[in-house]
Amino acid sequence: MNDIGKRVKGLAARDAFVAYLGAECVDAGPGMAVVRMTVGEQHVNFNGTCHGGVLFSLADTAFGLASNSHGRVAAAVGAHIGFTAPVRVGDTLIATATELSRSNRIGTYRVDVRTSDDATVATFTGTVYIAEREHP
Repeated sequence: MNDIGKRVKGLAARDAFVAYLGAECVDAGPGMAVVRMTVGEQHVNFNGTCHGGVLFSLADTAFGLASNSHGRVAAAVGAHIGFTAPVRVGDTLIATATELSRSNRIGTYRVDVRTSDDATVATFTGTVYIAEREHP
């Protein structure tokens, strides 16, 4: 894995909420990140499907890692998610974040959340403000 990938994986490893979700960063590069998790009983809502907040959190994690992959601190200023299919216990989810555009101050990203058999379950778009300071 390249230096950017190692740095991004390090960001994920220091994030207690990522660990709480049971998610892990499995790939990263400039402006992209891939995060994976398997849905457990703790992720299921009262309808017996994966809670929308879990799907948002997984997508948001990939978004945050991708937008911070360049080394400068990037903070979300807007996000939207759409759900397309239910997810059940045991499903493995893969959130792939891709940079759509990036200027000196603003970046936009798309995250596709799919099951391991490539069924789309959610799409996420987000915008970040890019600070001048580097990650510690």
